[in-house]
Amino acid sequence: MKQALVCASFGTTVENGRLDLLSVENALHDAAGNCEFACAVTSRVIRKRLAMRGQMTESLPEVLQRLCDAGYTEVAVQPTHLLYGYEYDKIKAEIAPYNDRFNRLKLGEPLLANTQDLQNVAVALAQSYPRQDAEALVLMGHGTEHFAGVVYPALQSVFALQGRPDVFVATVEGWPLLSQIIPQIQAGGYRKVHLVPLLLVAGDHACHDMAGESPDSWKNQLESLGFMVRCTLEGLGRLPAVQQLYCAKLNKMLE
Repeated sequence: MKQALVCASFGTTVENGRLDLLSVENALHDAAGNCEFACAVTSRVIRKRLAMRGQMTESLPEVLQRLCDAGYTEVAVQPTHLLYGYEYDKIKAEIAPYNDRFNRLKLGEPLLANTQDLQNVAVALAQSYPRQDAEALVLMGHGTEHFAGVVYPALQSVFALQGRPDVFVATVEGWPLLSQIIPQIQAGGYRKVHLVPLLLVAGDHACHDMAGESPDSWKNQLESLGFMVRCTLEGLGRLPAVQQLYCAKLNKMLE
C-alpha cells in the first residue's frame, strides 16, 4: 500500500508570501509521517508567472496523475484554502476524474469550514494581536461572490462574542468592503488602525491593496480620514496556531 499526501494551494509570486505558505506546507509535511508528500499550485496564472521565473510547479491534476502512474493507492488532498468558495469547488472538480483511479482518494476541509473553525481562528488571531488602546484591528480578507463569503461577517461576530469588539473584518473583492466598516470604526471612537491580512499569504493584495502607496490602498484611505495606521505583512500561514489547525484538518480527514 503506497500512500501520499498532496498539499493544494492557490500559490503566490510574492517572496514574503512564500514564507507564509511554506510554513503551512512544512507543518503538513511533518504531520504526514511516512506518506509521500507533494505540493500542487491550483492557480494557472500563478503557475505561469512562476514558470517565467524558472520556478516549475505542478497543477493538482498533474500531481494526481504522477502519483497514479507511480502506483500510489491511497491519496489525501489537503487544501490550504480558507473557505468553501469557487477555488475549493475547482479542486473538487479536478479530483473527480481520479476517484476511481485510486483505492481511496480523500479531500480535506478548508480552514474555515464550520462555526468551531471560526472560533478557533478568532482565538488564534486574538492571541497573536492583543487589544491595544484606542486601536481597531482590521482584517483584510479576499472576498468572494460565492455564498461561502458569509464567513467574513460571521467571523467579525465571533470576535465580538469572544470579547473583541475592536476587531473588524472587510474584504477586497466581496462583502463587506472597507467603506462599509469605516462608519463602525469611527463610531467606536478608535484613533488608530492596525491592518492585518486575513489571507493565508501576505501576497499582492496585502502588499498593494492593503499597505500600498496608491491613494486607494486601505492604508491611505484610512490615513486620509485621520487615523494613525500600521500594517503587518504576515499571512495567516505564519501563525503556529493556524498551522496546527491545518494539521488538525489533515488528521480529521485521515481518521
